[in-house]
Amino acid sequence: MRIDIDRDVCIGAGQCVLTAPAVFTQDDEGLSEVLPGMEGGGGSVLLGEAVRACPVSAISLTDQP
Repeated sequence: MRIDIDRDVCIGAGQCVLTAPAVFTQDDEGLSEVLPGMEGGGGSVLLGEAVRACPVSAISLTDQP
């Protein structure tokens, strides 16, 4: 799994951070980013819920071979 955040779409609502704080954080501008080492989600069971919680659909998951 690979997590992508479209920073042009992100509004910094922080729903991903609230839902999966082990995977997401917010940068100095308030925009969401993936924590270092968690680029694949780290097996978080809350990852899918965090993606769905984004009010502007800025986060996407893709399968990696």
